[in-house]
Amino acid sequence: MTEQTRQPGLKVDRVTVRYGATAAVDNVSLTVGPGEVVALLGPSGGGKSTLLRAVAGLEPLASGTVSWDGQDLAAVPVHKRAFGLMFQDGQLFPHLSVGANVAYGLKMAGLGRSERTSRANQWLTTVGLAGFANRDVATLSGGQAQRVALARALAPEPRLLLLDEPLSALDASLRQELADAVRATLAAATTPALWVTHDPAEAAAADRALRLADGRLT
Repeated sequence: MTEQTRQPGLKVDRVTVRYGATAAVDNVSLTVGPGEVVALLGPSGGGKSTLLRAVAGLEPLASGTVSWDGQDLAAVPVHKRAFGLMFQDGQLFPHLSVGANVAYGLKMAGLGRSERTSRANQWLTTVGLAGFANRDVATLSGGQAQRVALARALAPEPRLLLLDEPLSALDASLRQELADAVRATLAAATTPALWVTHDPAEAAAADRALRLADGRLT
């Protein structure tokens, strides 16, 4: 593929994911360009999370392709796609401090203790939690926990962040506040993202919003 025809960023091309005879995702195509945040908006059960998991490599494709910068990812395992994941409940490790949670991916990448600590503190500052590194995660509010989860997802500098209903467990006023904070953080990090949500207010924080229902873009 030449430089002129290379598709930068994420390209989902005519992807279908099946559970038995049911197409949970049905012939969906979309792109996420460099630095762009794209929201997948729609009702529960519409296929949004299934599509996100397919992009991550957690669901097999019945047909179609997922590619990054023109490279088909079919043979690339989840841990080598360099995509970050953030879920509804944050999935923080309860036995680790806030700082150790943020630094977890950095430790897996082989960074030394000093650099891990420095980068974790930088990301905690970025998400508005400076000074929280030694806190027990059990002491955090729901909003604070999701900020920590965001910092942890971004600390390894993923080339794409996949967000699966990251704010849906929070109350409405806090959801809007955190949606703005997530968008500002992504902009500061210049990290592109695919953001699954059922909340139009959250989707409004994205650069573009696509509606997915019954497995198809509408």
